[in-house]
Amino acid sequence: MPSDQAPSPPPSRSPSHSPAPQDSLTLRALVSTKDAGVIIGKAGKNVADLREQTGVKAGVSKVIPGVHERVLTVSGSVDAVAKAYTLIITQLVTASPASPVVSSPSTVHTSIRLLISHNLMGTIIGRNGLKIKAIQDNSGARMVASKEMLPQSTERIVEVQGAPEAIGRAVEEIGKCLLEDWERGLGTVLFHPGTVDDRSGGNRRQGSYSASPQYGAQRRANGDGNVRARASPPASPTHSPISSQPPANLRTQNISIPSDMVGCIIGRSGTKITEIRRLSGSKISIAKAPHDETGERMFTIVGTPEANEKALFLLYNQLESEKERRVGREAQQQQELQQE
Repeated sequence: MPSDQAPSPPPSRSPSHSPAPQDSLTLRALVSTKDAGVIIGKAGKNVADLREQTGVKAGVSKVIPGVHERVLTVSGSVDAVAKAYTLIITQLVTASPASPVVSSPSTVHTSIRLLISHNLMGTIIGRNGLKIKAIQDNSGARMVASKEMLPQSTERIVEVQGAPEAIGRAVEEIGKCLLEDWERGLGTVLFHPGTVDDRSGGNRRQGSYSASPQYGAQRRANGDGNVRARASPPASPTHSPISSQPPANLRTQNISIPSDMVGCIIGRSGTKITEIRRLSGSKISIAKAPHDETGERMFTIVGTPEANEKALFLLYNQLESEKERRVGREAQQQQELQQE
């Protein structure tokens, strides 16, 4: 069984001038190392068959020693991605020796853990939870969304539970939601499974985090003036802060930060954000007001891909530290109340 990701085939068609939404969905899921082996198959046969049957690009992240999870990535049209996930889940159910002997895998209850951008969760849940309820009712699957972002990322887990066919229908509905509001997913910091040691800021392994836009990266907005809709366009030569750096190498990324967390990132008299700018080499600007009803503030990061990645890592490291500090403070307050 090959442990690394099998190479994806070249695109089967050239992109049109106005790409249709169904051409640009990338949906990732967290799978166990054991399940990853089944998905890949002997000498990569299963994943090759999957690509041929559905037309998707599919791969599994490399094995990391001591880490028992890997990331499955599937890209293609919404229909193709949904079909691919249905086939994958059916395959996992069939391969599991623990599964009961049944006449059809469709009667088996199983689950898949999808990785969804924090900024796109509202799109899937909908106002007052109406959207997620509709997806569950239409698909027959059950969905459970985690409340916390995964370490060093802006992704959360949405566990989809049910029969393989029901999960496939839910994946299709989720995919449609993600593409309808794809702009919000730009600048997503992708989750990469890693050991606890990797979470320490100074001594981390290279490649343990990524800041690649996940959704809609192929679909660039054309001159609409909406910063959030831009998928890292090259900076203008006149605005290049470093004369020796090719201007085309500069990228712009936008991320949303909860309003109550903005202060901890800026720091007293701006000390924290100044340090992040200095260490990363990126320019970071912060919107003065929330950008929508969620109350979140937009951070715009401009720099080389490497500098932006460092800036995003530092920003989310700061968020993690603040979350841990608040949890500790709440625990202490609870303890004091109990003592009283």
